Amino acid sequence: MKLKPLNDRVLVKRLEVEEMTAGGIIIPDSAKEKPMKGEVVAAGPGKLDDNGKRVAMTVKDGDTVLFAKYAGTEIKIDGVEHLVMREDDILAVVE
Repeated sequence: MKLKPLNDRVLVKRLEVEEMTAGGIIIPDSAKEKPMKGEVVAAGPGKLDDNGKRVAMTVKDGDTVLFAKYAGTEIKIDGVEHLVMREDDILAVVE
């Protein structure tokens, strides 16, 4: 399935978290938190301002981003979990 976000929406695929702490302790699945880091899979064209002009997105496909803990709506595409969120929910781009 192919998905193209509208306006200022972004499709993000969560990145996997480390399964071991720095001290070597393995974290079980039940104790793991969902990662707040992901890769932008697709981005919409941007939102419209008050004058009706399109404001370009600051993120693009392939960017690694940090987002708010409860941001977006979870969906599954071909068995892989993704999030659809507003660009405002993205906190930072990892460089």
